[in-house]
Formats: sequence, C-alpha cells, structure tokens
Amino acid sequence: MYVKRTLPATFRGRVLSWYRSSGRDLPWRRTQDPYRVLVSEVMLQQTQVARVLPAYARFLKRFPTLGALARASLGDVLREWSGLGYNRRARDLQLSARRSSRGLPADIAGLDALPGVGPYTASAVACFAHGHATPFADTNIRRVLGRAVLGRSATEREAVELDRRLGSRREPARWHHALMDIGATICVARRPRCGQCPLSSVCAYTGVDDVVRRRQPPFATSDRRVRGAILRALGHSRRGGVTMRALRRAVIDTRVPRLVRSLAAEGLVEVSERGVRLPAR
Repeated sequence: MYVKRTLPATFRGRVLSWYRSSGRDLPWRRTQDPYRVLVSEVMLQQTQVARVLPAYARFLKRFPTLGALARASLGDVLREWSGLGYNRRARDLQLSARRSSRGLPADIAGLDALPGVGPYTASAVACFAHGHATPFADTNIRRVLGRAVLGRSATEREAVELDRRLGSRREPARWHHALMDIGATICVARRPRCGQCPLSSVCAYTGVDDVVRRRQPPFATSDRRVRGAILRALGHSRRGGVTMRALRRAVIDTRVPRLVRSLAAEGLVEVSERGVRLPAR
C-alpha cells in the first residue's frame, strides 16, 4: 500500500489556513452549547446540510433547551422533525434529553451511552462542544485524509488513525470542520476539484475514482418513504389521531397496516381501538 509521506505540521497548516479563509459559516459552528451541537450532529446523520439548515433553526426555536425537549411530547417532537426522515433519530434525541436532566455528559463514554449516539457522534460533540482533541471521521474526512495520504478513500479505522496522527490538538474543532468542508466542496466523491485543494501538492490521489456506491432501493418505492408519509399524515391530523381506514386513504399504500405496526413497536406511533396517532407523551 502506497502511503504519501507528509510532515504533520505542513498538512495541518494547509488545512487550517484554508479554513480560515474558505470555511463554511454554519449556525452550529457558532455555539459550544452541548445540546445545540448534539441536535446538529443528530440531524446531520445521513442528511445533507442544505436540508438541515432550516430544520435546525425551526427545531431550536420550538425546543431551545434540553429541558424543553425533555418536557415535550414525542408527537410534538416528530412534528418538528418532519421532512428530515429517519424519525428514530428524533425519538432517540428526546430520550437522551429525558435521561440527562442535569445536562449532557461531557465525556465520550457518557455521550456514547446515550440512545442513538454512537462513537462518531459522541466524539464530534466532545470535540465541538468541549474542545476535546479526539480523533473521529465521517465520510468526508475519510475521503480527504485517505486520498491525501493513502491515495484512496480510507476505511473508518484508517481514517481515525490518520486523524490521530495528523490532527490538531490546539484547534481540534477547526481542524475537523475544515476537513469536512474540503470533502464537501472540493474533494467530492466524483470529479474532485483538485486544482482548488489546499493539499494538492502533498496529495497521493491520482484522480482515479475509488468510491464504491452500494445500490439502494429507489426511495419512491421504499418502506422508508411510506413510513415518512404515515408520520406526516398523523402530524397533520387532529390530536386524537385517525382510523386505519382514513390513514390508508391518506397514504394510499397497501403496506400501511404493516408499517404502522412497525412504527408502534418502535414507539413512534400509538395504536388503540380509536385509531392511530403520534405519541401524546
């Protein structure tokens, strides 16, 4: 395996210098409030920044603090989450708020133990909210570090080790934000803009596309689309919910009864003799 030899100080300097002049100004980068950082990280899981921006502002206007989120009903939380998809994230975010009445943990282990968080999100919150110089890597970081040093996208384990070796201990938040931005705007998956990259002169990437995309079923025919449609229909219904017949008319899909049972098992809807509704507590 070819490994590009680059002095860590040179590498860090180019990344941080680029960020100071070209980094994106995103609202969650203007705060070190652990709650607001956690909200952004959970929203950004599998969701593009452009979709998260309006949702983040709307969600925090409705639930500005950890306590406000904990006191709300899950139904209200799901209504505010509408449009982001992967609604289990909203459920788990509220569970985290309800289990952290004295504030979110500051350490990675404590954050990792929260529902739906996991090692990456725990490390990101510890870094961005508390300044911990801990290594972690999302898809963009894996691509930037991997291409620059290995000549290809790195695995998660490889990227974390590269991050540990090359990362900034003095400016860990800026360092990770910079790598994310380079990956999102320059070192993109297809047709990277190598001529604009601050790492071009020290990069091992040859320009051969190394990105392997796993085929997923089309969203238009997926269970995920129908689950989202069910939750949106319930969000627009009266608080008492709707009958199964009315829900099937609203969504128009034969999978509705099966997926309602699945959503109920996950605690995302409530089913009774009167019908189906978003959770009232």
